[in-house]
Amino acid sequence: RDARLLAQMCGAVSCCPVPVIAGIHGGIFGGGIGLIACCDIVVAEDQARMSFSECRLGILPAVISPFVLPKIGPAAARRFYLTGEVFGMVAARDLGLVHEVVPANELEAKVAAVTAQVLRCGPRALRETKSFIRRVWEAPASRRVDLALSTLVRVRSSPEGQAGLGAFL
Repeated sequence: RDARLLAQMCGAVSCCPVPVIAGIHGGIFGGGIGLIACCDIVVAEDQARMSFSECRLGILPAVISPFVLPKIGPAAARRFYLTGEVFGMVAARDLGLVHEVVPANELEAKVAAVTAQVLRCGPRALRETKSFIRRVWEAPASRRVDLALSTLVRVRSSPEGQAGLGAFL
Protein backbone atom coordinates (compact mmCIF):
# COMPACT_ATOMS: atom_id res chain seq x y z
CA ARG A 1 0.00 0.00 0.00
CA ASP A 2 2.75 2.48 0.92
CA ALA A 3 4.67 1.64 -2.27
CA ARG A 4 1.59 2.35 -4.38
CA LEU A 5 1.09 5.67 -2.60
CA LEU A 6 4.71 6.65 -3.30
CA ALA A 7 4.28 5.70 -6.97
CA GLN A 8 1.06 7.73 -7.16
CA MET A 9 2.74 10.73 -5.55
CA CYS A 10 5.68 10.55 -7.97
CA GLY A 11 3.27 10.18 -10.87
CA ALA A 12 1.27 13.20 -9.73
CA VAL A 13 4.43 15.33 -9.53
CA SER A 14 5.68 14.04 -12.87
CA CYS A 15 2.37 14.72 -14.62
CA CYS A 16 1.61 17.99 -12.84
CA PRO A 17 0.55 20.34 -15.63
CA VAL A 18 2.55 23.26 -14.24
CA PRO A 19 6.31 23.39 -13.59
CA VAL A 20 7.50 21.78 -10.37
CA ILE A 21 10.69 23.37 -9.02
CA ALA A 22 12.64 21.78 -6.19
CA GLY A 23 15.32 23.21 -3.94
CA ILE A 24 17.03 20.34 -2.15
CA HIS A 25 19.36 20.12 0.81
CA GLY A 26 20.49 17.53 3.29
CA GLY A 27 20.17 13.82 2.61
CA ILE A 28 17.98 12.46 -0.16
CA PHE A 29 17.74 8.70 0.01
CA GLY A 30 15.70 6.02 -1.75
CA GLY A 31 12.19 7.20 -2.47
CA GLY A 32 13.22 10.83 -2.07
CA ILE A 33 15.33 10.52 -5.21
CA GLY A 34 12.27 9.23 -7.05
CA LEU A 35 10.42 12.37 -6.08
CA ILE A 36 13.33 14.56 -7.19
CA ALA A 37 13.45 12.72 -10.53
CA CYS A 38 9.85 13.80 -11.16
CA CYS A 39 10.52 17.52 -10.73
CA ASP A 40 11.00 19.76 -13.76
CA ILE A 41 13.78 21.89 -12.34
CA VAL A 42 16.02 20.89 -9.44
CA VAL A 43 18.48 23.17 -7.66
CA ALA A 44 20.62 21.58 -4.94
CA GLU A 45 22.88 22.88 -2.23
CA ASP A 46 26.44 21.72 -2.73
CA GLN A 47 26.57 19.78 0.54
CA ALA A 48 23.47 17.64 -0.15
CA ARG A 49 23.95 13.90 -0.57
CA MET A 50 21.98 11.14 -2.28
CA SER A 51 21.88 7.36 -2.14
CA PHE A 52 19.79 4.65 -3.70
CA SER A 53 19.91 2.91 -0.33
CA GLU A 54 17.28 0.23 -0.94
CA CYS A 55 19.69 -2.69 -1.53
CA ARG A 56 21.36 -1.92 1.78
CA LEU A 57 17.96 -2.43 3.38
CA GLY A 58 17.45 -5.75 1.63
CA ILE A 59 14.94 -4.37 -0.87
CA LEU A 60 15.24 -2.71 -4.29
CA PRO A 61 14.39 0.69 -5.82
CA ALA A 62 11.46 -0.73 -7.77
CA VAL A 63 8.81 1.93 -7.15
CA ILE A 64 11.02 4.87 -8.13
CA SER A 65 12.63 3.19 -11.15
CA PRO A 66 9.92 4.19 -13.66
CA PHE A 67 10.77 7.80 -12.81
CA VAL A 68 14.52 7.52 -12.18
CA LEU A 69 15.63 5.24 -15.04
CA PRO A 70 14.61 7.66 -17.82
CA LYS A 71 16.78 10.30 -16.13
CA ILE A 72 19.91 8.32 -15.30
CA GLY A 73 19.81 5.35 -17.68
CA PRO A 74 20.53 1.68 -16.96
CA ALA A 75 24.33 1.96 -16.75
CA ALA A 76 24.21 4.55 -13.97
CA ALA A 77 21.40 2.63 -12.27
CA ARG A 78 23.56 -0.47 -12.16
CA ARG A 79 26.37 1.47 -10.53
CA PHE A 80 24.37 3.40 -7.95
CA TYR A 81 21.50 0.97 -7.30
CA LEU A 82 23.86 -1.95 -6.73
CA THR A 83 26.33 -0.14 -4.49
CA GLY A 84 23.97 1.98 -2.44
CA GLU A 85 26.86 4.42 -2.23
CA VAL A 86 26.32 7.99 -1.11
CA PHE A 87 27.09 10.53 -3.82
CA GLY A 88 27.22 14.29 -3.98
CA MET A 89 25.52 16.86 -6.09
CA VAL A 90 28.16 17.06 -8.81
CA ALA A 91 27.48 13.37 -9.52
CA ALA A 92 23.73 14.00 -9.24
CA ARG A 93 24.07 16.81 -11.79
CA ASP A 94 26.10 14.58 -14.10
CA LEU A 95 23.39 11.91 -13.82
CA GLY A 96 20.66 14.40 -14.75
CA LEU A 97 18.91 14.32 -11.37
CA VAL A 98 19.92 17.90 -10.53
CA HIS A 99 20.17 20.89 -12.86
CA GLU A 100 22.23 23.28 -10.77
CA VAL A 101 24.36 23.09 -7.65
CA VAL A 102 24.85 26.16 -5.45
CA PRO A 103 26.32 26.94 -2.03
CA ALA A 104 23.82 26.33 0.78
CA ASN A 105 23.46 30.04 1.56
CA GLU A 106 22.41 30.71 -2.06
CA LEU A 107 19.81 27.94 -2.42
CA GLU A 108 16.68 29.94 -1.59
CA ALA A 109 17.73 32.89 -3.75
CA LYS A 110 18.52 30.62 -6.71
CA VAL A 111 15.19 28.80 -6.45
CA ALA A 112 13.43 32.18 -6.30
CA ALA A 113 15.35 33.38 -9.37
CA VAL A 114 14.47 30.25 -11.36
CA THR A 115 10.85 30.57 -10.27
CA ALA A 116 10.82 34.20 -11.41
CA GLN A 117 12.08 33.10 -14.84
CA VAL A 118 9.31 30.53 -15.12
CA LEU A 119 6.71 33.10 -14.07
CA ARG A 120 7.75 35.30 -17.01
CA CYS A 121 6.37 32.65 -19.37
CA GLY A 122 2.78 32.36 -20.54
CA PRO A 123 0.74 30.03 -18.30
CA ARG A 124 -0.79 28.17 -21.23
CA ALA A 125 2.60 27.93 -22.96
CA LEU A 126 4.06 26.32 -19.83
CA ARG A 127 1.30 23.72 -19.68
CA GLU A 128 1.52 23.04 -23.39
CA THR A 129 5.30 22.70 -23.24
CA LYS A 130 5.21 20.19 -20.37
CA SER A 131 2.63 18.12 -22.20
CA PHE A 132 4.49 18.48 -25.51
CA ILE A 133 7.79 17.20 -24.10
CA ARG A 134 6.13 14.03 -22.88
CA ARG A 135 4.18 13.49 -26.12
CA VAL A 136 7.23 13.97 -28.35
CA TRP A 137 9.39 11.75 -26.15
CA GLU A 138 6.81 8.95 -26.27
CA ALA A 139 5.93 9.32 -29.97
CA PRO A 140 7.51 7.15 -32.63
CA ALA A 141 10.26 9.01 -34.51
CA SER A 142 8.11 9.01 -37.65
CA ARG A 143 5.41 11.09 -35.91
CA ARG A 144 7.55 13.64 -34.07
CA VAL A 145 7.81 16.31 -36.77
CA ASP A 146 4.08 16.23 -37.53
CA LEU A 147 3.33 16.38 -33.81
CA ALA A 148 5.66 19.36 -33.41
CA LEU A 149 4.15 21.25 -36.34
CA SER A 150 0.52 20.63 -35.40
CA THR A 151 1.19 21.64 -31.80
CA LEU A 152 2.98 24.81 -32.85
CA VAL A 153 0.17 25.84 -35.21
CA ARG A 154 -2.44 25.29 -32.49
CA VAL A 155 -0.50 27.16 -29.79
CA ARG A 156 0.67 29.97 -32.05
CA SER A 157 -2.91 30.70 -33.11
CA SER A 158 -4.21 30.74 -29.51
CA PRO A 159 -4.99 34.08 -27.85
CA GLU A 160 -1.93 33.74 -25.58
CA GLY A 161 0.29 32.84 -28.52
CA GLN A 162 -1.00 35.73 -30.59
CA ALA A 163 -0.57 38.21 -27.72
CA GLY A 164 2.96 37.00 -26.99
CA LEU A 165 4.06 37.09 -30.62
CA GLY A 166 2.44 40.50 -31.08
CA ALA A 167 4.23 41.90 -28.05
CA PHE A 168 7.54 40.50 -29.27
CA LEU A 169 7.14 41.91 -32.78
